[in-house]
Amino acid sequence: MKRLTAFICTLAALLLGVSCSDYLDVTPENVGTLEYAFHNRNEAENYLFSCYAYLQRGADNVTNAGFTTSSEIIYPNNLSQHPINETGFNLIRGTQNAGSPGLNSWDGENGNYSMFRSIRICNTMLEGIDQPIDLSPAEKTRWIAEVKFLKAYYHYLLVRKYGPVPIVDKNIPISAEVEDVRVKREPLDSVFHYIVRLLDEAAVDLPPVITNQARELGRATRLIALSVKAEVLMTAASPLFNGNPDYADYKDKDGVVLFPQAYDAGKWARAADACREAIQACEEQGLRLYTFIQPANISNLPEALRQVLTIQNAVTERWDLNSELIWALNPTFDHQGYATPRMTKLAAVNIFSNPSTFAVPLSTTDLFYTEHGVPIQEDKNWDYANRYDIQSGGPDTRYYIQQGYQTIRGHFGREPRFYASLAFDGGIWYGNGQLDPDKSFYVQARGVSGLAGPKDRNTINITGYWPKKLVHYLSVYDDGFQPVHFRLPMMRLAGLYLLYAEALNEVNGPGEEVYTYLNAVRLRAGLPTVEAAWSAHSTHPNKYQNQDGLRQIIHQERRIELCFEAQSGWDLRRWKELQQVLSRPMQGWSVYEEEPSRYYQPTTVIIPNFGLRDYLWPIKQNALVVNPNLVQNPYW
Repeated sequence: MKRLTAFICTLAALLLGVSCSDYLDVTPENVGTLEYAFHNRNEAENYLFSCYAYLQRGADNVTNAGFTTSSEIIYPNNLSQHPINETGFNLIRGTQNAGSPGLNSWDGENGNYSMFRSIRICNTMLEGIDQPIDLSPAEKTRWIAEVKFLKAYYHYLLVRKYGPVPIVDKNIPISAEVEDVRVKREPLDSVFHYIVRLLDEAAVDLPPVITNQARELGRATRLIALSVKAEVLMTAASPLFNGNPDYADYKDKDGVVLFPQAYDAGKWARAADACREAIQACEEQGLRLYTFIQPANISNLPEALRQVLTIQNAVTERWDLNSELIWALNPTFDHQGYATPRMTKLAAVNIFSNPSTFAVPLSTTDLFYTEHGVPIQEDKNWDYANRYDIQSGGPDTRYYIQQGYQTIRGHFGREPRFYASLAFDGGIWYGNGQLDPDKSFYVQARGVSGLAGPKDRNTINITGYWPKKLVHYLSVYDDGFQPVHFRLPMMRLAGLYLLYAEALNEVNGPGEEVYTYLNAVRLRAGLPTVEAAWSAHSTHPNKYQNQDGLRQIIHQERRIELCFEAQSGWDLRRWKELQQVLSRPMQGWSVYEEEPSRYYQPTTVIIPNFGLRDYLWPIKQNALVVNPNLVQNPYW
């Protein structure tokens, strides 16, 4: 793992100095360097690691639009302390433009890295793979498979952002004519077919799992390739790309239609087959939904907190102990401090050691079910109308809400994922160096006198909610911040189960197999089955029995289960639901107020600006000038 990181740093600096526009014009001239790169097995392995360069840099979730534009997190802009790249967070404010696009992975600008640059490195690796004379046939086969996987994945990252893109199967020779380097965008289905073909070719020769974890964690496996294939086919089958009428007239300059004109139900069937194949392969290798195993130093953990830790640790558990982790990247998640409130007097003094500025809007907190497993506005046994009324914590809820502390009724009677995923005023925070559940810390977020409340404009949480799920329970914020590092999952088994349930519902509607995989995730989260929950508690008791109703249930289940994991933003795009989600003001509490009745007043913090054009990224205007064969995305 250390070698992988070191080689990425050195070789990326050596080899990655050409923008996408340059790439489309010419291949690298550093022939001598490339010859040396494949001089022997060790040098070739170094070059292989450089093919992974973007994946490692892409582990930073603040450059992932699935996280920053998901509506799950608000980041206050223009902070002078603890600055991070705000580009992705600002896109929901309407800052995207074609002159200098944010999170530009076409050219590698404004918070993102060029995918075309990464693809070029992969192609170079395949061109030079025959040169090392001391490379064993088995290693050569595996390395080729890894590079094919990476090429497929980099094309996929482009297609889900830009739609139709050029397919770069081979590097353009330096002797190419001008017109040869002016590549064109390929029809969308052609790009998806190319990606799937590469993934199929790669999966055959990849190891099922990584056995030498000390050296190879993060490298591609068969399970990863099959799971990515399932996600790719789900994306191709989804409304954004499957017969989307908004793109019906979109053509290139030669009149070639770039988006499929008609809806193809068969795409869902192919996606379902791929999900089934990936799930079977994962389960054959022993993957299963994670459950927290109580360590020896915790003797009196109540079931309520055990459930919370099961949900938290499905994300933050060590790779080798997480039974459902399919894929994560080597770099650790570096933003725990942004998701942790101040809960001790020393933490309140050391406010500059930890920003605490990842804020969750009310709309995201409202996604989580009641304890009965249905949406809060549907639960006939939960008082939705009076959810903002003040209520004090009692002994029966002491592991979720501090006894005697005044908070709102909406914080009571919620599902375990609510308490595992969110920190809120009055909410219990198990961990932070205190493992006695009867002495747990709790959040005091009201006004400047609250330990977690606003102290200055650089350490403020502007909504009063923190994404607790993104913090390891053993990380400590007291006299400074001491994180227990983890790697944010890119794919885990629960997400794959929900993809399969979604695909099955789109193919045949509700059925026992759909319920089986949907309920597996729900039962692990401490909820009743979807059939039992809706039948007994919903104002729409038959909702799960029809395709449209079950689709809504599955979509909400994915948004809850994968909340804050850089998935929802991409799901909402492929479902064509992001515009609806971002059509409402994003609100939080009146965080400067100290009295509960004044604090718990919804306050608008952002009015999003997201239109139809924002489902796809614009190509930078200069790239269209350099290459007149390219066409801009619709509505830009």
